[in-house]
Amino acid sequence: MRRFKQGAALALATVAALAGTFATGSPAMAASSPIGACGGGSYRVVDKHDLGKAVIYLMYNGTTNCVVTWKDKPDRKKVGTGIRSYNHSDWDFGYYSTYAGPSKIKAKGECIQWQGHYGDKGFAGYVWWQSRWGHCG
Repeated sequence: MRRFKQGAALALATVAALAGTFATGSPAMAASSPIGACGGGSYRVVDKHDLGKAVIYLMYNGTTNCVVTWKDKPDRKKVGTGIRSYNHSDWDFGYYSTYAGPSKIKAKGECIQWQGHYGDKGFAGYVWWQSRWGHCG
């Protein structure tokens, strides 16, 4: 019986540790750069906005817009991101520990609006930014 209790306790601890990993909201596949988060080298940075300790990157590969909010270095704050056109949207308002996104839309010939945040909403140091409509074409 004692061995069963130890095994059950170990199983519960493992499940709790895994749940904690997923609850922090890290992306399923870690990327080493914002371009990597979008899916590879065909993307290029067309605009960016500095949030202080994170940067929102807007990238484009000829057909798809991609936005990633990337932290400069690890800390306890979280990031989120999003993009929209008049006809499409992909908002990722989750709170991620490393980077947020990719948020992607195909909006060739349409104006887009992109955004991101850094920090814990409602707490000191929370920064949110949203672009004006632009990058039309």
